[in-house]
Amino acid sequence: MSSVQLYDTTLRDGAQREGISFSVVDKLHIAQKLDELGIHFIEGGWPGSNPKDIEFFNKARSQALPHSKLVAFGSTRRPKAKAETDANLLALASAGVEVVTIVGKSSELQVTQVLETTLDENLGMIADSIGYLKAKRLTVFFDAEHFFDGFKANPDYSLRCLVTAAEAGADCLVLCDTNGGTLPNEITVAIEAARKATNVLLGIHAHNDSELAVANTLAAVSAGVTQVQGTINGYGERCGNANLCSVIPDLKLKMGIDCVTDEQLAKLTEVSRYVSEVANLVPDAFSPYVGTSAFSHKGGLHVFAMSKWAESYQHVDPTQVGNLPRAVVSELSGKRNILYKAKEIGLDLPVKGKEAQKLLEQVKLLESRGFQYENAEASFELLLHRAKPDYQPPFELVDFMVVIEKRRRLPTRKSLEETLAEAMIKVRVGTEVMHTAAEGKGPVNALDQALRKALLQFYPNLAQVRLVDYKVRILEENVGTGAQVRVLIESSDGVEEWRTVGGSTNIIEASWLALADSVEYWLLKQKAQQEKER
Repeated sequence: MSSVQLYDTTLRDGAQREGISFSVVDKLHIAQKLDELGIHFIEGGWPGSNPKDIEFFNKARSQALPHSKLVAFGSTRRPKAKAETDANLLALASAGVEVVTIVGKSSELQVTQVLETTLDENLGMIADSIGYLKAKRLTVFFDAEHFFDGFKANPDYSLRCLVTAAEAGADCLVLCDTNGGTLPNEITVAIEAARKATNVLLGIHAHNDSELAVANTLAAVSAGVTQVQGTINGYGERCGNANLCSVIPDLKLKMGIDCVTDEQLAKLTEVSRYVSEVANLVPDAFSPYVGTSAFSHKGGLHVFAMSKWAESYQHVDPTQVGNLPRAVVSELSGKRNILYKAKEIGLDLPVKGKEAQKLLEQVKLLESRGFQYENAEASFELLLHRAKPDYQPPFELVDFMVVIEKRRRLPTRKSLEETLAEAMIKVRVGTEVMHTAAEGKGPVNALDQALRKALLQFYPNLAQVRLVDYKVRILEENVGTGAQVRVLIESSDGVEEWRTVGGSTNIIEASWLALADSVEYWLLKQKAQQEKER
């Protein structure tokens, strides 16, 4: 097979995932990204169902999509109604697109139990609806809903639905595993029967309820379908849809089907993360191909092999999908992990020297005290820099003290109480020692404010750095309040984000270590950037 059409339904089926609600602007921006990725068909929504989708299609008419065609989605006419007066079909016809997809039942039980109509009436609904839209000179895809479940129960009727759609003029028959319970071998059998029943192009729309949506999609392509439907990151109702971020590279890199260009494939990771950001969902770090951990290597043996042969523990080159390899450093790592990470940031440690071994022993010691570097690469990078004999930190801690005090509010709010946190800190910058104090909403906030007060006069750009996440994990629950704790801080300057870690039996000390690392890391990066620009 030389080509496969990519059909994305993130904006409609993907938006049915719990917690997702795209605005019209969101949908327009995502459509632009999907076009850059090389998607052939972008399903924009259901114009007959809600005002938001109507507005989207009105605004999308003026949006340039050089690679993609916008698709409007709807359903067949209602039972015992006329296609030319059906509000849903009228909305599809006036959506301003060249391609429409209509969904219709292709399962006997769905017709009798859900639609509560006759099998012949359902066939009439399919034929009338497609015929009406074809008369409007539209390209029509027919989504055969519940096809595979219907085929298992009554294959003759499910195939009759396909034949009826084909005879009415459908341009593609999309076979839907709507409940997501079909196995790959069952997919193949049903598609072979569909190919014998009609000559119209076939497509696949697989849901992931059995964790088989991608596998079923690839099995369908091997069986002869030429259109694959799915969503970015597999978003969708219940367990989601076939994940196009896996399907696309599987088709191109594994099956040799050039569904997108090399340049478009290299945008895959960017598009995945963009859509998750717009959806306000945390990207899945362990997602194949596009996750931050998809090409991460933690075991020392793995990194040792990777340093000799990049393909030893990677099934594809991560740059092909816009991702990067990572070596993770932990107590399970070997010296090669240290060397690999040092090389990444431009530090040349001798392979046969003692520096890497000493750093590895330091990592193992610190991790026994609560630190963890695999999710705090900024702290590990600082560890590497601090190992250099000529390293000069931008500031050094002399001392700090935090006071927590319970105070009554003013009499007008006497029913409430306020806890006051105040931090006093001494830091050395060059030859100067700064002694500052600040109040905060809590001890960590007070430390942060006091540190900034001391450093801003030396580093005014530090004002743009902010803490965006703060996590505390108790490492030894059975020890109770005396347990080791790990603090992970995520910071941002509005452009980049980085994570730092601190560990101690004292939660304030652990927080300080992570906080100080965050500031030092950013100042170090700023210095390197300034030197580069000179």
